[in-house]
Amino acid sequence: MNSQENAAEPDLVVRDAPEHGRYEAWLGADLAGFVDYAVDGTVVSLLHAEVVERFGGRGVGGRMVRQTLDDVRGRGLRVRPVCGFVASWIARHPDYAGVVAAPEQE
Repeated sequence: MNSQENAAEPDLVVRDAPEHGRYEAWLGADLAGFVDYAVDGTVVSLLHAEVVERFGGRGVGGRMVRQTLDDVRGRGLRVRPVCGFVASWIARHPDYAGVVAAPEQE
């Protein structure tokens, strides 16, 4: 875990919002960020991650990605990290490499 993730907001809640096609990160009543996705069978393409500007630099992005990947993995699905931020986060956290879809799953 890097220092920004250690400093992450303790009350950050990340939840799937399928009606919006995204995972949302909430700090209390405030939307702090989101990860847009599309589902194709057992593969979830993570298309775009964004942290609301006023929450930047507080570890929200990393924690949001971690919780998103944990949820996808818990559902027995795999991800296709289209978003550069998500792909680089996974590259820095090799314990999450197993959640990435194999090329034949894409």
